[in-house]
Amino acid sequence: MENRLPSPIHPFFSEKGLLFPVLLLSCIGIVMVYSASSSISMEDHNNLFFYMKKQALFFCISLCVMFVTASFPYRLYRSFAYIILLASLGLLIAVLFPALNIKAGGACRWLNLGGFTFQPAEFAKLAMILFIGYSLAKKQEMIDRFAIGFFPHALVFGIFAGLIILQPDFGTIVVMGLICWGMMFIAGVKILHLLSPLPLVIPIVYFLIFKVEYRMLRILTFMNPWDDPYNTGYQITHSLKAIGSGGLFGKGIGLGMQKMHYLPEPHTDFIFSIIGEELGLLGVIAIFALYTVILITGSQIAKNADNMFGTITAAGLTLYIGVQVIINTGVALGVLPTKGLTLPFISYGGTSLVVNMAAMGILMNIGASIKNER
Repeated sequence: MENRLPSPIHPFFSEKGLLFPVLLLSCIGIVMVYSASSSISMEDHNNLFFYMKKQALFFCISLCVMFVTASFPYRLYRSFAYIILLASLGLLIAVLFPALNIKAGGACRWLNLGGFTFQPAEFAKLAMILFIGYSLAKKQEMIDRFAIGFFPHALVFGIFAGLIILQPDFGTIVVMGLICWGMMFIAGVKILHLLSPLPLVIPIVYFLIFKVEYRMLRILTFMNPWDDPYNTGYQITHSLKAIGSGGLFGKGIGLGMQKMHYLPEPHTDFIFSIIGEELGLLGVIAIFALYTVILITGSQIAKNADNMFGTITAAGLTLYIGVQVIINTGVALGVLPTKGLTLPFISYGGTSLVVNMAAMGILMNIGASIKNER
């Protein structure tokens, strides 16, 4: 009988450096969403478990999505890069139509299609990473040319940014810009080219921040939130109170006070503050340790990928998680101005969780491909 080599392990199971931290963070997220939202959930829905149940459902869906994206050879995304990009642009345009969007807090970031709601900007981040990874890899021989290595990718980002600012969602633009410029830097685009938009970007950023009242207030509040702790500084001061009161071991899950209608958005943008209050410094260190494992694993995958598309895309997917973690936790700790960004795998929200898991599935496939080649 002819000897057969055993079939390779599915990427979902072989990439334990990604699978275990993602699963642990997601499970912690479900618990912390319950703890952070229980008071709000009871008041709004007469059910302590309303948001926790939805987050658990989002987790099940996103886990399936991660398995599927890990199953497809990552090289296939090169063939669909333009289709994914155009689909993402179409969704960003669709969310601007009043008949299709859902407004919340003065922003129209959610698209409503037949009762199913999601944020197109989250999908846009992943679409941009896949397209720019494909485009930069294809142009490696001429990457040092401004018109080839830099301009087309900056233009794609500019189109995305123009559509997203209409929602408006300045935080997502910052994240996408950091990812885009980071990927170009890793691909070998000249530093001078990367810095060339500054004369144009500086006045635009000045206008978007200092000429828009609520953004200007955020900057002033960031500089000294204690100047007006009961108004503009209310959110960040209560975030700092939550984290500071947690001590080394925390008050215990469910025993935090700031979620009791003191700290706004405790289960979404500021869930890290509740983690600090209820799990303490040790809990915060554990969360950072899990993210560090993901970032180190992603960096190793990018470094060892067998082609430039794999390297640049893996780097972009790793940056995608890392940038969001830095900004979300930085805001909660008061070292960055307030931005409406979720904490990956932990904050309440279906779209962000599904897209984050999809990104990890693609990264798993890139990592598994390296092992299979060996």
